[in-house]
Amino acid sequence: MKISLAPMEGLIDVHLRDFITAYGGYDHCVTEFLRVVDLPLPDRVFYRICPEAATGWKTPYGTPVHLQLLGSNPTSMAINAATAARLGAPVIDLNFGCPAKTVNKNEGGAILLRNPERVYNIIYAVRSAVPDHIPVTAKMRLGYEDKSLAIENAQAVQAAGAARLTVHARTKVEGYKPPAHWEWIAKIREAITIPVTANGEIWSLEDAIRCREISGCDDIMIGRGAIVRPELARMTKNMLTEDFDWTHMLRNIVILFERTRDEGKSNYAPDRVKQWLGMLSKHHSVAQTCFDEIKRIKDKEEILTILLRYLAQQEGAQ
Repeated sequence: MKISLAPMEGLIDVHLRDFITAYGGYDHCVTEFLRVVDLPLPDRVFYRICPEAATGWKTPYGTPVHLQLLGSNPTSMAINAATAARLGAPVIDLNFGCPAKTVNKNEGGAILLRNPERVYNIIYAVRSAVPDHIPVTAKMRLGYEDKSLAIENAQAVQAAGAARLTVHARTKVEGYKPPAHWEWIAKIREAITIPVTANGEIWSLEDAIRCREISGCDDIMIGRGAIVRPELARMTKNMLTEDFDWTHMLRNIVILFERTRDEGKSNYAPDRVKQWLGMLSKHHSVAQTCFDEIKRIKDKEEILTILLRYLAQQEGAQ
């Protein structure tokens, strides 16, 4: 079984990849998408979306990082994929699943699933531009409005030369509303021969087991579940039940705040912390009190003071 950490725009950045993969269990992770429009992107843009490119395309823990590209112009995608290959990207993943309105409005992400031929053309162009030893993979949803083209899109992915397909088991219209339709991943597996990875609504060890059983996939990709339970991949591989370590999580939240601030993004730091705490509070009651105290505060130093107070209390209680 291989477990991967999902690409989540605006959520899992270089710091979260560091924190989450340090828990172990992840075989690789995927960057937030790099948006490709028309022009060749300079090297610095690749390093910005994936700072790990400067350290062998691996997180500090040693987990490989795959680069994800998003765009609709085959030629532009091919040119930028070639740049990624030159910079050492171990795998190039192509995004056919982003549900964001702005992205779809600009002909990127899930909207491409309305036309399997476009999916084929993009993957074929990228595959042709990248050296044979670098795998090209794809991630898709079950469709845009409905699932009527799910099989045809998956077959286009394979025919164009992709080495693997990851399927988020919902359409664009379904967004992130449960349930995830893992049974549709099973249908896709039966229609193609390349490896398929199942993704969507995996929050616990039990979910991971059921997803594998229903989809028939050996491999899974974990998204939001990894944010609220970073140890989930290790739990799944070892069939373990573990308690939530709030003290360790608080340390990482403080580090995230400080790293974001020190990068010159001090105005962004409170939002990142609130985003993570908000997700945690929905699944772990111990995080709710902390989130409730900071969620309306705008002053950066006050937020950091509160976080440090909670951390000191937790450490003092151990």
